[in-house]
Amino acid sequence: MALLPLLYYPDPKLHTVAKPVQAVDARIRNLIGDMLETMYDASGIGLAATQVDVHERLIVIDISEHRNSPLVLINPEIVWASPEKQVSDEGCLSVPGIYDGVERAAAVRVTALDRDGRSRTIEAQGVLAVCVQHEMDHLLGKVFVEYLSPLKRNRIKTKMLKARRETVRA
Repeated sequence: MALLPLLYYPDPKLHTVAKPVQAVDARIRNLIGDMLETMYDASGIGLAATQVDVHERLIVIDISEHRNSPLVLINPEIVWASPEKQVSDEGCLSVPGIYDGVERAAAVRVTALDRDGRSRTIEAQGVLAVCVQHEMDHLLGKVFVEYLSPLKRNRIKTKMLKARRETVRA
């Protein structure tokens, strides 16, 4: 397994719409392992393939306390979302250090393939529901800051660009 380089907002590649995974094969299983290693190394709870510049419909999530219960969703689709909404503070590995409230469905039902290519349906609520919706947004080319006001979004963009320039100079 290997650590993969992350894309950082406002990289335009984060706005690429992911294509469906055509086959759950050795390449995809290797990518899953690399994505999990990258997510754990960055202390994240979710990672979409888009964030590592692979534009296929694949996400990995692990909200467990001991970081030992990974959830792999290949070609995920939300088939039901609760009418109840909740606002939760969200952060993102592609927007490090930024957290803000985003309103999302309180519960969702998702169909997807697992790492073995088997179809599965999961019911998610709470943190898992937020994480699933957040990561699925990445597959649609959307970053959570796009839910924020234009003023906040521009401030975040400026801050991220400044941080990149300082990193390049160092």
